[in-house]
Amino acid sequence: MSTSSAGGRPYKKMSMSPKEYQAFAKQREPSRSIFKNCIKAFVVGGAICVLGEFIQQLYIHLAGMDPKAASNPTVATLIFLSVILTSLGVYDKIAQWAGAGTAVPVTGFANSMCSAALEHRAEGLVLGVGANMFKLAGSVIVYGTVAAFFVGIGHLIFGTGGAH
Repeated sequence: MSTSSAGGRPYKKMSMSPKEYQAFAKQREPSRSIFKNCIKAFVVGGAICVLGEFIQQLYIHLAGMDPKAASNPTVATLIFLSVILTSLGVYDKIAQWAGAGTAVPVTGFANSMCSAALEHRAEGLVLGVGANMFKLAGSVIVYGTVAAFFVGIGHLIFGTGGAH
C-alpha cells in the first residue's frame, strides 16, 4: 500500500522488528570520534577545574582566607556561575559540544538541578520547581548518604577513622 509522504513522494509502510530497526538506525548514525570527544571533555573539564582554582586563589589572596576556608565560597561561586550560565542557555551549549567534560561534579549537578527547575517552572514553585528539581537531587543525596554510612562503618571496623 502506497501513501504520500510530506514531500509528495510515495513511500511504503514498513514493519520492522526491534532488532532490524536497531541495525537500520546504526547504519544511519553519524560516526563519532572517541579520541576527539575525550580531548574536548578533558579540555573543558580541565578549564572548569582551573577556573575553580583561580576563584579559590582570589579568595585566598584578596579576602585573606586560608585554603581550607576558601574552599566553601569557591564551590558556592562555581555553583552560582553554573546556574547563571544554565539560565542563559550557555551551559547547555557548552555541554553539547564538550560532552562529559561539563559533568564536573559541582557544576554538572548544579546545571542538572537548574535545568529541571527551569523546565517545570510553569507548574508552580512547589509542585513544579521544587518537586521536579529534587527528583535528581534526591537520588544523589541518598547515594551520598548511604556511601558515607558504609565508609564510616569501614573506618569504624578497620580503625582508620582518625584520632581516637
